[in-house]
Amino acid sequence: MSKKAPRGPLAATDRVRLEIEFDKVQLLGPLFGQYDQNLIALEGQLGVYISARGNRVVVEGQADAAARTRDVLTGLYNRLLKGETIDTGDVLGAVAIASDPSLDGLEQADSGRPNATAAIRTRRKTIVARSPTQVRYIEALGSSDVIFALGPAGTGKTYLAVAQAVSQLIAGSVDRLILSRPAVEAGERLGFLPGDMKEKVDPYLRPLYDALYDMLPAEQVERRLASGEIEIAPLAFMRGRTLANAFIILDEAQNTTPLQMKMFLTRFGERSRMVICGDPNQVDLPVAGSSGLADAVRRLDGVEGIATLRFSVKEVVRHPIVGRIVEAYEGPAKDG
Repeated sequence: MSKKAPRGPLAATDRVRLEIEFDKVQLLGPLFGQYDQNLIALEGQLGVYISARGNRVVVEGQADAAARTRDVLTGLYNRLLKGETIDTGDVLGAVAIASDPSLDGLEQADSGRPNATAAIRTRRKTIVARSPTQVRYIEALGSSDVIFALGPAGTGKTYLAVAQAVSQLIAGSVDRLILSRPAVEAGERLGFLPGDMKEKVDPYLRPLYDALYDMLPAEQVERRLASGEIEIAPLAFMRGRTLANAFIILDEAQNTTPLQMKMFLTRFGERSRMVICGDPNQVDLPVAGSSGLADAVRRLDGVEGIATLRFSVKEVVRHPIVGRIVEAYEGPAKDG
């Protein structure tokens, strides 16, 4: 296979040339992507020139960029060797992680990515970090008692938390998985909706169900829901409980009041872990500035055992246009 770069090679005076040889030619198709889209993405992100023939890939560019390209390709190839799949999002995520100097000191696994804490394994898939903050988030999910994950939609806050919770439930390190979120904004006034309680709250908890079904076979989700191993409930149902030996996730936490947040945090029991996810810029409460999420993050700053991760709009891992939309909404207003 050969590939032409979308631009001419760099001048000989300011480039290096690295050659990579891969053993399994059959993996180069998924490594390069359809119509070489993964290689094209690497060229665009790192400013290098890539050519491929047979089982050899040549990377030309500035020394640092060429070395990072080699590391990313090697890491993605090793993931394919393990039976994992990759897509363009994985490529862009690997570039972001490889280009973050704050992660350079992390031990590298044989996959060419930061050590095993940057991946979560569940029954259905292995979830790998796609941004520098996701690397730190996954590490915090495995070590801190309470984690606040703040940032815009699409940065993986809730998805990774559910993945870690499912992983720990499967491993037996927790007995229960409890997923909660405020329903119908902050007031949780459900009475006007038709149906029984489950039918009233299910639409508001659907994103949590979607994440669960992505991690576990459907029959396991249903069985664990029926047995109580997995519980999905609106925030109001947490009052008066002590949640021991459980992994507890609160989603859309920006729509809690300070009193609701205090109530939730004080449910923490022995051998438990809590993750609180929310976007401080998407508060739906009727009184501005009354978010329990912002209040808790401010009060608990520096408290031992509590970690706070802040995702930026540049770390949106959905379709790239989602990041651009969020950035446009959060930027200065345009006239006209």
